Amino acid sequence: MPAPSPATFSRLRALIAIDDLDARQPRQIMEIFTGKELATVPIGTADDVDAAFVKARAAQAKWVERPVKERAAIFEKFRGLLMDNREFLMDVAQAETGKARSAAQEEIIDMALNARYYARVSEGLLKQKRVQGLLPGLTKTVINYQPKGVVGVISPWNYPMTLSISDAIPALIAGNAVVVKPDSQTPYCTLANAELLYQAGLPKELFAVVTGPGSVVGTAIVNKCDYLMFTGSSATGSTLAEQCGRRLIGFSAELGGKNPMIVTKDANLDTVAKAATRACYSNAGQLCISIERIYVEQPAVEAFTTKFVEQVGKMKLAAGYDFDADMGSLISEDQVKTISGHVDDARVKGAKVVAGGNARPDIGPLFYEPTVLTGVTDEMECARNETFGPLVSIYPVADVDEAIEKANDTEYGLNASVWAGSTAEGEAIALRLRSGTVNVDEGYAPAFGSTAAPMGGMGASGVGRRHGPDGLLKYCESQTVATTRVMNLGTPPGVSPTVWQQALAPLMGVVQKLPKR
Repeated sequence: MPAPSPATFSRLRALIAIDDLDARQPRQIMEIFTGKELATVPIGTADDVDAAFVKARAAQAKWVERPVKERAAIFEKFRGLLMDNREFLMDVAQAETGKARSAAQEEIIDMALNARYYARVSEGLLKQKRVQGLLPGLTKTVINYQPKGVVGVISPWNYPMTLSISDAIPALIAGNAVVVKPDSQTPYCTLANAELLYQAGLPKELFAVVTGPGSVVGTAIVNKCDYLMFTGSSATGSTLAEQCGRRLIGFSAELGGKNPMIVTKDANLDTVAKAATRACYSNAGQLCISIERIYVEQPAVEAFTTKFVEQVGKMKLAAGYDFDADMGSLISEDQVKTISGHVDDARVKGAKVVAGGNARPDIGPLFYEPTVLTGVTDEMECARNETFGPLVSIYPVADVDEAIEKANDTEYGLNASVWAGSTAEGEAIALRLRSGTVNVDEGYAPAFGSTAAPMGGMGASGVGRRHGPDGLLKYCESQTVATTRVMNLGTPPGVSPTVWQQALAPLMGVVQKLPKR
């Protein structure tokens, strides 16, 4: 099966929110499997972003007047279009990223799950809520949720569909407009889904895609938006947080990770070894929540290493638009250099490569083998720095306490995986980990796919949460409206100010003892 046709990209190119596409300098978009040009995309400017925001603000003013139920219905329709166009979307994702088809399918599933979840719960989350007022009977207090306005989304290349679209869905249902800057390597992944959103009934100006470099288009979005959602590196996230702070706008980010797995001596090692290939090498390890550190209790480390290396050796690397490959390509020469650099540095400093460790240009220009290291020490580059590729290190530990201590010994705290002799033991270990998500008896998928539960990082791994109620309400301003009835709080007629003030404190004491409503 070949890559999508040039006509496909020409059609999608027309959806970019730039008025004069042909007047902009083009950037090549490459098919990662082959290194050949797929299409070009215009390089946007700050003026293009400004124009998109003008249109987005006008569209948002009309959009927020539509009932939540009506807004949500568009995303139910979008979910159906995702399923109808699943094969096409996977083709585009593979062409632009080089990922295996299974990883491409993860993106479709995630968008569908988010669309379904928020379409179903948004009306309840956004409805006016009554809370206990200052003086029950005399005051009525309600909470309203108003949209922020225009949300900026800056999305990465590794999961370019889900990290642009799934983050936009709750923002849009909440009544906002969205201006998104896709990564310069993967713009058509966002555009392919934008086309389906428009087909589902979403006004085009309400979800504007502006292509171009982060230094220009991204900066312009940060300077214009009312809230920013970012997924990417911790270093860039820190810079963007500072910029948002200067403007006093909200900011949410999922950032880097150096995610640990803990394997106890009583765990089923055959099961763990197979599952660990998914946990470590999905999307060739180019996944914020993939595992890079495995801590194994000493009595089990030799057997686990043998079994895991055997499973890694069975993995199939391939460049193809089908489900035949276990792992696909890296996305860029920079990624290949990072992984090669970490492996070479570890080798020189005494680590042992027990699986992989080589680039595979015979398969495609950016392929690298799934790699396992032992004997990694702190002075090695890969020990504490995020590799973001198909590289994992195995560390023996004396007991579970040491495993937990080492797992937590990092600036990051995004995802963790726990495998123990019993579910109860695994869940007890999970409670002691400083990590935004923990998967017991799996690597990352159950927590990531639990769209009703918040997902995000601790420490350098992020700010705020996606998914769950938090993932929608963060795009809203909460407004308290308190109405005073019968009488106001001034001194009642015929009562002296002194008597009234002396009575207020005991009155508040009585109110505090009333049953909560």
